[in-house]
Order: sequence, then structure tokens, then C-alpha cells
Amino acid sequence: VQLQASGGGSVQPGGSLRLSCAASGRIYSINAMSWYRQAPGKQRELVATQTSDRITNYSDSVKGRFTISRDNAKNTVYLQMNSLKPEDTAVYYCFADIKSSVIRRGDYWGQGTQVTVSS
Repeated sequence: VQLQASGGGSVQPGGSLRLSCAASGRIYSINAMSWYRQAPGKQRELVATQTSDRITNYSDSVKGRFTISRDNAKNTVYLQMNSLKPEDTAVYYCFADIKSSVIRRGDYWGQGTQVTVSS
């Protein structure tokens, strides 16, 4: 199983970006899919998560600005980021809890995509 993230880049404050992360390989089912981020010198933090039942949770710092969504047919999770701030600058990682069979389950990470918010 692999996760491939894309969509990062540079944007001015107030701008928007949309991240995508597609899971591929032997997939039986996907439970939670999430986005984390890690800024220089800081620990990795959870940004948003969505369960297979489409229950979502967001960190307080992004509530009202970021939206997580999933396309289950494509095994893909998205993160729409609006009203970006310089403090959103970080490497963003996708994460998924995936069952590759009825009895085999694992945690998988994408490779990270850089988001830079600067004027």
C-alpha cells in the first residue's frame, strides 16, 4: 500500500491550496484518513481527520478555514485550505488506516508536500 500526496506549493496570505492524497495497492477497506503537518523545529501535529463514516475533526487552528473530504471510489483524501496564514507553513503529510485484507491492518504515511504561505 502506498499514499501519494500532491498539491503543495507557495501562496500569499489569504490564498488557497488544495492537497490530494491517493492510496493505491492492495486495499480491502480504509478507515480514518487524516492530514498532519510539521513546521520547522516543531512536532508533527494533526490537522484534520475523517473516518469512514465521514465524521470529521479539525485542530482548533484550522477550524473554519480547512475542509477535509474523501472520495472513497478513488481512495483519495483532500484538504481544501482557505484563508491561509504564514503559520500554516509546513510540510503536510497524509495518513491512512488501511486494511489490506479482512485480518491485516496497517498505518500508512504519504511522502509529505510542502506548503509555504508568504508575502
